[in-house]
Amino acid sequence: MGIKVLKTEKDYNQALKRLEEIFHAQAGTKEGDEAELLTILIEKYEEEHFPIEAPDPVEAIKFRMEQMGMTNKDLAEVLGYKSRVSEVLNRKRKLTLRMIKRLHEKLKIPYESLIADY
Repeated sequence: MGIKVLKTEKDYNQALKRLEEIFHAQAGTKEGDEAELLTILIEKYEEEHFPIEAPDPVEAIKFRMEQMGMTNKDLAEVLGYKSRVSEVLNRKRKLTLRMIKRLHEKLKIPYESLIADY
């Protein structure tokens, strides 16, 4: 098991290749432990070199609404008023802390996605 910190793209690609070879290894075995360590190293490398920005709060809401088959009327039950929904989705009103909390609780949208612009 030649595990090392991934410093270059070459290291990263080699780690991906090796992980692919041992991906289905049993947990608790030598190869299983190696796969777990490689996964951690690969994730760290990807976080540093390929960061993913949090989505725009309005886009996160629209995406979740689409996933859940929700209408603006359904969202009004979460935010309080149909006019408020329209203002939020058209970016004329910022989300309040109360709205953020209710969106998180009712639609399970991560807080990080809802406060990205604030």
